[in-house]
Formats: sequence, structure tokens, C-alpha cells
Amino acid sequence: MNSTPVIVAIDGPAGAGKSTIARALASRLGLEYLDTGAMYRAVTHAAMDRSVALDDTEAVAALARSISIRVADGKTSVDDIDVSEPIRGGAVTAAVSTVAANSAVRRSMRDLQRAWGLSRGGGVIEGRDIGTVVFPDALLKVYLTASPRVRAERRVAEVGGDVDAMERSIMERDHKDSSRSDSPLSTSSDSVVIDTGGRTVDAIVDEIVAMIAPRRTARRS
Repeated sequence: MNSTPVIVAIDGPAGAGKSTIARALASRLGLEYLDTGAMYRAVTHAAMDRSVALDDTEAVAALARSISIRVADGKTSVDDIDVSEPIRGGAVTAAVSTVAANSAVRRSMRDLQRAWGLSRGGGVIEGRDIGTVVFPDALLKVYLTASPRVRAERRVAEVGGDVDAMERSIMERDHKDSSRSDSPLSTSSDSVVIDTGGRTVDAIVDEIVAMIAPRRTARRS
């Protein structure tokens, strides 16, 4: 019996539709879903809540190792306290790239993510380095993208604000994520790149589902 976990990696920049598509895909496949970005947001919120300077890399890394983070059923908790709402606030959103660039924090989060996938026998896992670093042997790697303008319009529809300002913010986030030294945002050579602009969630999920069966068959052979 093949015990290799069935991992579907969904990567891409902010606003590309990762969370929406990953959740829908997990539901369609009957797999669990993990939003790894919530983990970095949880560390960021914990650091801010405890007045740990985000540029103090050692202190933030120590905090990441000391807290208990749980992401499940659309909820995120830190030490059994639900932080699902505050980690999506503007302050955390503006600061999370700094924490996500901390190599020691990334090592801790990668350990948690791998343990999550292995304990469940797989799942749909979304983030920015899942297919390249966390699960390089994933059954399927999908890189979702869209133009900065499209992504800005989506974010403004969700949280409000000015589209031009949001587009600038997204482009700054892209630069930070793609230029960090540890696990930069990038697409691996064996990823399937899907532009989500102008497409429905169902159409994208249909496309991804159609790729999975032949890969499962090939892996078993």
C-alpha cells in the first residue's frame, strides 16, 4: 500500500484566489484544507499582542516556537484562543511579510505544515512556498496568478478602500515575498500556472480536478 500523502499544493501571490479555490477544491475532493498564511498571521498577531518587535528576528522566532497554533475548520487559534478575526485586520496584513521573511519562523511553520499533511494523509495546502519547499513532491502543484489590478479590485470588493492604493500595496507585497532570502514566492518548473482573472471558481476547480486522477494513477504504477 502506498502511504505517500496526497498533497495538492496551491501557491500564488496575494489576491490570486488561493483561499477560495483551495477551499472549494478540498470540498470537491473530500480532503482537508490548510491555509498556511494563517500561521504566519498568527505569529505576527502574537508578536504584536505581546509587544515583541517584529524586526527582532530571534525574539519572534522564539515566540513562534513557544506558541501553539491550530488552523482548522476555517478558524485559527493561538494557545487555544480564537484569533481568526484579528489576524485578518489591517495591522497584521501590513506586517505579516516581515514575519514571513524570518527564516527561523519559516522553519518552525514548515515543520507544522509537514506534520499536518502527514498526519492527515494529505490535503489541499495553500501558501507561497508549498510546491517549491514544503511539499516539493506534492501530487499536483498549482500556481494561481492574476494581474495586480485584478487582485486589487478583488481585495477592495472584500474589505473596501481605494483600488489604486490597494494595487500599490499588493505590488509591494509581491516584491517583499519574491525577494526574501528564505523560500521566496516563485513557481517551480513542474507547477501548473493558472491565471484566475475573468474565470469562475467552478471552472478553475474543474480544471484542477481533471489533472489529479491521471497523476494518482501514475503515482500508483
